[in-house]
Amino acid sequence: MSNSVIIVLNCGSSSIKFAVFEAASPLPRKPLWNGKVQGIGGPAPDFGETGVKPFAIELGAEHPYRDALRIIRERITARLEDRPVAAIAHRVVHGGSKYFESTRIDAGVLRDLRSYVPLAPLHQPFALEAIEILLRERPDIVQIACFDTGFHHSLPKVEQILPLPYEWWQRGVRRYGFHGLSYAYMATALAERHGDRARGRTIVAHLGSGASLCGMQQLQSVATTMGFSALDGLMMGTRTGALDPGAVLYLMEIEKLTLQEVGRLLYHDSGLLGVSGISSEPRVILRHVRDSGEAGERARMALDLFVRRIVREIGSLVAALGGLDMLVFTAGIGEHSEEIRARVCADLAWLGLELDEQANAAHAPLISSADSRVLVGVEPTNEEWVAARDTVRILADS
Repeated sequence: MSNSVIIVLNCGSSSIKFAVFEAASPLPRKPLWNGKVQGIGGPAPDFGETGVKPFAIELGAEHPYRDALRIIRERITARLEDRPVAAIAHRVVHGGSKYFESTRIDAGVLRDLRSYVPLAPLHQPFALEAIEILLRERPDIVQIACFDTGFHHSLPKVEQILPLPYEWWQRGVRRYGFHGLSYAYMATALAERHGDRARGRTIVAHLGSGASLCGMQQLQSVATTMGFSALDGLMMGTRTGALDPGAVLYLMEIEKLTLQEVGRLLYHDSGLLGVSGISSEPRVILRHVRDSGEAGERARMALDLFVRRIVREIGSLVAALGGLDMLVFTAGIGEHSEEIRARVCADLAWLGLELDEQANAAHAPLISSADSRVLVGVEPTNEEWVAARDTVRILADS
């Protein structure tokens, strides 16, 4: 793999993020460069990358996703010059009950992954579209699927099984867990930073537009908040999180919402956006908490509910772990919102958790005070590096 690179793609419904790594051993943590196309399907898509201010791009109305991939390939090719591409790694949200380790993609694997689209409709179709386009246009390049569900394969069966008739467990209807690439990185980074302390009873809070918690022991997943789908658990930017299934039945039977309308409601119109009516981002909602009237009341309620759901779910994981030694915040909100971290930690003071306000304001790696019985940290995640690491291993074994 001398002088070659690995490209990592993270494809969502309206954006494609990419990172380019040197295919070296040990694999550098920092990519050579990274960037994204965002606003795919919208009126004003743009392209941004390391060291370059985002600029407007044109995507055809008929195949905007394919056009976005083409632009990324052209930009990467121009930057690579003559350096060969060893492989392209894809973040694939769902591996079903069959795939737990990162896997080289062929026609059979792709066929299996298509069958999991209903389990992750916000993410799976777009990763598969990118894979299919590249298989067709560049069949000479190895492609690797890296699964967000894989890290949670260590969950005990009692955490995986749902209280449905047992035949549904046998048919793959179970709790899978997600954000696994992020948690896999945390398992590496926390051990490096905190040593044996990280091997105790640790909860990682991945708080972004999608949000979940993972309870770890010995740096392995033993409990998590997302389940069968990425709708479960915490309240999120536009997703409900855990919801009484009776409410869904009511919406369909009494309010006569169609399946598609319910899907739209649960995935796109709820969460912080739905409650606040302002935004899916806490930093935007925070600007309105002092507003008078309904706008301010809804802003306050949205943030109160967001924090309350995090605190309640942390309490649940503390019970599953039998206590708590470390709490770590990561992802967009977790890494950058001192307000949300402070509010969550204040409500967890009963655990003996005490925050250092200055360290929290500085987004320091350690934000708990010297007197805190629970260590509290902030750790940037690096999902792309995990995908590239797994790819290097697969290429070395082949």
